[in-house]
Amino acid sequence: MRSSIPLAALSLTLAACAGRPPADPAPDTAPTITRLADADWQSLNPARGDASPRAANIWGDRTQSGPTGFLVRFADGFSSPPHIHNVTYRGVVLDGRVHNDDAAAGPMWMPPGSYWTQPAGDAHITAAQGDTLAYIEIDDGPYLVRPVADAFDNGETPINVRADAIEWRDTDATPTQRAPLWRTADAAPSELIALPTGAATAVRSAQGPLRAVVVAGHPTTDASAPPLAPGDTLSAPAALDLTCSGETTCLLYITAPAPI
Repeated sequence: MRSSIPLAALSLTLAACAGRPPADPAPDTAPTITRLADADWQSLNPARGDASPRAANIWGDRTQSGPTGFLVRFADGFSSPPHIHNVTYRGVVLDGRVHNDDAAAGPMWMPPGSYWTQPAGDAHITAAQGDTLAYIEIDDGPYLVRPVADAFDNGETPINVRADAIEWRDTDATPTQRAPLWRTADAAPSELIALPTGAATAVRSAQGPLRAVVVAGHPTTDASAPPLAPGDTLSAPAALDLTCSGETTCLLYITAPAPI
């Protein structure tokens, strides 16, 4: 069964923009945007053929060495057989509902905005309710599926945190809220940030490039560009200026490089 862990502050800073849209970014600092509609979908586990979920690399390549972030689509009713992975991964639910636990556990359906971790070597199943979309992140690939017979204990404790159990913190960038996520020696500093409609904020990293995934709402980084939508992703050298448009609070997953 899963357990929760305390949340810790991380090396991402936010500044309020007094409700005004941020200035257009300079060309050399403009974020790179990947729309969900443009994602290149492939089989997550080719050995399962048509029964496999679909996956799309966003940064890095999950089939190679190195860190990677990728999207995964699960069909409604999907349920995997018990299995393990050779690497630890972290996940955030973007749409639908995910259950991820050992095979004997009762259902814990995680809605959008929930997050979980899956340690390498830990036997588990993954299931989905509704057409489901999740963001998955690994520190070093390749990402492989292995049988339960190969299970091992890597010393990590898996966690599941439903969206309604997240510990939100107020920030100086009022009314932005933040929720630091996983806390391990190797995991990249990561947070969820919530930005009310009409508000603007600047996200800065002292550690280098920023990467972001839209979980909910329709944020913008440039007043002249169409608003972003859940499943869209962004990367920028060290800063993201965000405004929440539309009528729904904007929720984004933000990550910076792993500490050296």
